[in-house]
Amino acid sequence: MKVPSFIQLHRIDDAALAYEAAAGLRARPAHVSPKFFYDALGSRLFDAVTELDEYYPTRTEAAIFAEQGADIAAAALAEAGAAPVLVDLGAGNCAKAARLFPLLAPRRYVAVDISVEFLRQALQALQREHPAMDLMGVGLDFSTRLALPADACSGPALVFYPGSSIGNFAPDAALRLLRQARALAAGGALLIGVDLIKPAALLEAAYDDDLGVTAAFNLNLLKHLNRLLGADFAVRDWRHVALFDAAQSRIEMHLEARRSLQVHWRGGERAFAAGERMHTENSYKWTAADFDALLRQAGFSRVKRWSDSQGWFGLFLAGG
Repeated sequence: MKVPSFIQLHRIDDAALAYEAAAGLRARPAHVSPKFFYDALGSRLFDAVTELDEYYPTRTEAAIFAEQGADIAAAALAEAGAAPVLVDLGAGNCAKAARLFPLLAPRRYVAVDISVEFLRQALQALQREHPAMDLMGVGLDFSTRLALPADACSGPALVFYPGSSIGNFAPDAALRLLRQARALAAGGALLIGVDLIKPAALLEAAYDDDLGVTAAFNLNLLKHLNRLLGADFAVRDWRHVALFDAAQSRIEMHLEARRSLQVHWRGGERAFAAGERMHTENSYKWTAADFDALLRQAGFSRVKRWSDSQGWFGLFLAGG
């Protein structure tokens, strides 16, 4: 059995992370980057979120692949070539990409994720299931810049970015990432999942489930900040808030102070009034036409789309 190789480009710099987190806490309004969700527990909680009844993106995307996967794979191989390098952005537990292995027969699978130890464990498990496949993990925070070493991805590739994670990027940042993905594909293609506009009640339920799993995912960020900053956030003093901003076409997640309180950390402190919010995530939603236009603005000349019967979710293949 082969052994997965691993390139760690994302080095955890606790001092830099602490500086970034503290700057966000001092800002008005306070905000924290969603990358702070993904400590080991946060990654597992997000996996649990994707299993919820309310969280339609995962099952809707899976249904599209189940019903139209052969057509999607044929189109992707026509763009990227036979036996492509499959580059999986935000790979997590690698399960979505692994379901495509029989259809794509990739010559190499490159899993990219910021959560380094979680990714390492996922790749080891995947190697046991596919002992002859060439697997590589890359620890990378591609929200800043998407670029891989030449030995990780040489020649045309199929860049795979499933789920709806592109929604975590504001439109200008999404455009920048799509341009970098096109460069990484090197004449291959991008296959990307996009959450489409739908009624606000459906969107808000997906980010505020009855079991409170998404709330736990959001609140876990406070425990991460406590470890990183030596802060004294008390989870019970905060509540999870999710709302749809129609003007911005985005879901917003916040943590709201339940009472007036003072938070301390090494080298700083901040007072929060009762009801004051800390912004933790945006998730932009797109119309199919607008996202098609964004892909073309990024330099892709050929775009195909597959969707579910309700038009809730889109899988876009972009080449050229």
